[in-house]
Amino acid sequence: MPLTLEIVTPERKVLSEEVEHVVLPTEAGGEIDVLPGHIPLMTMIEPGELRYFKGGQQESIAIARGFIEVIGDTVSVLTEAAIEVDDIDATSLEEARARAAEAVEEARKKGEDPEIMEQLETQARFTVIQQIIKQSKGR
Repeated sequence: MPLTLEIVTPERKVLSEEVEHVVLPTEAGGEIDVLPGHIPLMTMIEPGELRYFKGGQQESIAIARGFIEVIGDTVSVLTEAAIEVDDIDATSLEEARARAAEAVEEARKKGEDPEIMEQLETQARFTVIQQIIKQSKGR
């Protein structure tokens, strides 16, 4: 019995597939492994690597923060951003990481609003996560 995995960002539906199971980074600092028959669940997710297994193969997607909802055998991921590992461009990613780090430092010097600081830091973390995932997959 497969799971239906749906990943949605504000811009588009990134993925909608039947999978064997899903591993997600949670706000609590650990990971959650969702298998068919999982209890209903709604929780926040942190930026990190979402792994899903299909046909015995592992696939990875870099995700930003968001929410997960598990109802029945459907796993819905609502996230600010998501990108498949094969779509990560290492060159532009390094430039984006440098710009994000610079923006965080500049905002810190200006004493920006904590909410703006959190958004900038989240963007910076997302670029670092993409780099880590890309390097670990060797793609």
